[in-house]
Amino acid sequence: MRKRIKIWFHSGTTSDIKEFSFSKAMLGLTLLIALFITAGASFIGYDYFRLKNISFDNTVLNQTITLQNNEIKHQRVQIQSFAGEIGVLKKQVDSLSKFEDKVRLIADIRQTSDSSGLIGIGGIPKDELDPDLPLEQKHNNLMREMHEQVTQTNFAAKKQALDFEDLIKLLEQKRNLLASTPSIKPVDGWITSGFGYRTSPFTGRKEFHSGLDISNKSGTQIIATANGRISQAVSKLYIGNLVIIDHGYGRVSRYGHLKKMLVKQGQEVKRGDVIALLGNTGRSTGPHVHYEVRINGTPVNPLNYILN
Repeated sequence: MRKRIKIWFHSGTTSDIKEFSFSKAMLGLTLLIALFITAGASFIGYDYFRLKNISFDNTVLNQTITLQNNEIKHQRVQIQSFAGEIGVLKKQVDSLSKFEDKVRLIADIRQTSDSSGLIGIGGIPKDELDPDLPLEQKHNNLMREMHEQVTQTNFAAKKQALDFEDLIKLLEQKRNLLASTPSIKPVDGWITSGFGYRTSPFTGRKEFHSGLDISNKSGTQIIATANGRISQAVSKLYIGNLVIIDHGYGRVSRYGHLKKMLVKQGQEVKRGDVIALLGNTGRSTGPHVHYEVRINGTPVNPLNYILN
């Protein structure tokens, strides 16, 4: 006879006793099943909590990555803005260099050192300044180019400052020459014809235009562009009423097609003095002044002698 295990249950409220009997094999199987169920439940519970923790960590990580990407994008926009400011600064330094060259030309002062401009310094490509450019593209190139341009622009600016110091000293020595050199516009207005070869509005042929035509309203005041003496104030067939100022040092300025001349031959004038009124005399297609600058008798481009 097989051995069996008996279990009695007694209720406290009644005198009934319930009996359960199991074979050892059945009990062992039951315990084994219970063990498997418990182990399975434990594994499922552990895996659930592990996945829960991983999900939470991923959420935090994604939030961190999003914040970092936003910060990087913000920094990139700032870098690109700074790159644009570098370009503006470079243009300003280059403009100063060109202004210095013009002053030296007017004052007949040669450049004693190499050009202080930004020749050889390239610009930052526009496609690298696009704020929508993916972060992983060209970022390192942009940083490297910015560093190079800051270094070169800083060098050019320092050299430009030294050049201006040298120029100011030389200008002090040539004050009289500067006062006698045309350096401003004779009148505000629109340049309707520049210096050089052009097609004549009268003959249709190519001819050399020895000055600038500056248009404005008839009667607008014309001023002397430098100190000097009126060498002529006459009326000519083609150029109409003409004022010529001898500034000395081989420098002469001419003003043609005037409505009225307000100076006389031999009169001394200063830069900025009103010498005539703009008009349409002589052979002219409309109210303007024909303005010339001549150095030692040779016409030169007046634009090179206008600082304002």
